[in-house]
Amino acid sequence: MMLSPHVWGRNPTRGRGPLVRHPTELVADTWVVRMISFIWSPGNRLPAGTGGSENYTVGQVRELNRRGVPAQVVTVGLGENDGRNGFPDLPFVSLATLAEVEDLAGTVVFVNEPHVVRTREPAFLILHNPPPLREHERAFAVEGTRDLTLIATSRYAAALWARFLDVDPETISVVYPFAEPCFADEPRPENATGKTRVLFAGRLSPEKGVYTLLSMLHIDVIDDDVELLFTATSAGADKPQGRIIEQMLDVHPGISVVPSRTTPESMAALMATQDVVVMPSNSQYWHETFGIVSLEAQHAGCRVVASDDGGLPETDCGGVMLVAPDDAEALAWGLRRAIEGGPLPDATRRAAGRMFTVAQSVDALLEVFARPRPVSPARVVQELEELIAAPAAALTRAMSPAHVVTAGKGGPAR
Repeated sequence: MMLSPHVWGRNPTRGRGPLVRHPTELVADTWVVRMISFIWSPGNRLPAGTGGSENYTVGQVRELNRRGVPAQVVTVGLGENDGRNGFPDLPFVSLATLAEVEDLAGTVVFVNEPHVVRTREPAFLILHNPPPLREHERAFAVEGTRDLTLIATSRYAAALWARFLDVDPETISVVYPFAEPCFADEPRPENATGKTRVLFAGRLSPEKGVYTLLSMLHIDVIDDDVELLFTATSAGADKPQGRIIEQMLDVHPGISVVPSRTTPESMAALMATQDVVVMPSNSQYWHETFGIVSLEAQHAGCRVVASDDGGLPETDCGGVMLVAPDDAEALAWGLRRAIEGGPLPDATRRAAGRMFTVAQSVDALLEVFARPRPVSPARVVQELEELIAAPAAALTRAMSPAHVVTAGKGGPAR
């Protein structure tokens, strides 16, 4: 069977836009577009509406299939109880063991976690999380990434992982996340409350800054303002820590908890009823590699107040206010400035909606697949070991006549 890595074709969703390349192979004299398999974290369901890596993965699979490029979500060890019910329009495959990844034809893309497993062709890894802190997890990450082609979700994340792995940052590609089209398209209803509506749409987990948010609610410039309505979603309450945090929010008189949104359309509808979205992400032990919620909020016409940390500054589409992370006072004053700025102008929202689109993201992903592969860390180590093990070569120094030393009257010749 003859193999060809890519074939050129226009993106049918973007008119006469840039040419994109799709993975293909020649079978019985017919070019066939090969499958792209996104390997979700083994042993974990793919939950709907709980985080950026989930939205990124399902959005790209959906867009690839819409273009006629076959793509699927692959789960491990869960059978059909792997979250597929939340995504009826997406193809899922469940493997019994991680070793079965070796049997997958086409392009293999690991999501979040690197795993030492054979693949038919060199595989890719999308780094949604920052490098781990604990030693045993760090060793797992270093070993697992040795033979993979790495993709980060921001320039910040690429540099962070390059330092962690001690590799050239240029060997880590960047494929930005995106907001689904429904966020820019969602109409904004009139604000019948007459108050400023503030939304926390992150997971109910410490790294998303929920405790900084709770502290801010008691800062006088916020607590004394009866014209503010705070809302949080229950995203992440399916986990033990999320359930505890949800209970804390439930009893707090200053904030309301609404059910998590499990589809882009329902989240877009919620954001369109809000004025400001807060993202007080933690920076003490976690650095947000990007921040899809920020894109979604701006596309939906909200201002964003976010921690000035990690990849969050790269999400600015014209409506982001950055504040010092892990600082309730700074968050409070950032929110006050966002409120004073008034509604996000329509022109700013329209401009934001043309940035960080799913079409742009998938174009970038396909371009990464098409490029020559960078030298992997494992290959660098192997070449160094081969060089060290090679026998020493005899050194022959050729001397030019001008450097020949001859004895004579008055001392050596020069």
